[in-house]
Amino acid sequence: MNHEIAQIAERLRGLRDALGLNPDQVAEKCGISTSDYLKYESGKSDIPMSFLFILAQTFEIDTAELLTGESARASTFCVTRKGSEVSVERTKAYKYLALCTGFVGKRADIFVVTVEPNDKDITLNSHAGQEFNLVIKGSLHLHVGGNDLILNEGDSIYFDSSKPHGMKALGGNKVEFLAVIL
Repeated sequence: MNHEIAQIAERLRGLRDALGLNPDQVAEKCGISTSDYLKYESGKSDIPMSFLFILAQTFEIDTAELLTGESARASTFCVTRKGSEVSVERTKAYKYLALCTGFVGKRADIFVVTVEPNDKDITLNSHAGQEFNLVIKGSLHLHVGGNDLILNEGDSIYFDSSKPHGMKALGGNKVEFLAVIL
């Protein structure tokens, strides 16, 4: 796994230790199996963003702290300059650029997500809250709540992210979209 995943895994272990919990307790609170949690904490397995959102919500911490290891400090505004975004490449197929990691108490996580084309089936995930996606580049096959939708450049969707959802790039080209997760 890449360096970013290893660092996030280390922060997962540190959070669990700081809370005085064992892996079974964290897994139960997050609604996943202990074996899945231990895979994430090992740093040798992809860590789904949906799990990081659930963990952050469950333990009332900022998702950005899990991604960056730094506490947010800005309370009036937070500017993210081009090229200074926090990048998390979960797999070769998905890359997340976090756009607002420095704001204290934010009510949304905002990312530019890049989805590389592949021949695999759509992997579904879910997490508490709602989500807004705006396609910036390319065409996206989105499956949400049992519905299959095609979104093209300029199209957007707002949905209940507790419903199983996943996406896939279409046409053999990568897709970029803005994701706002509330």
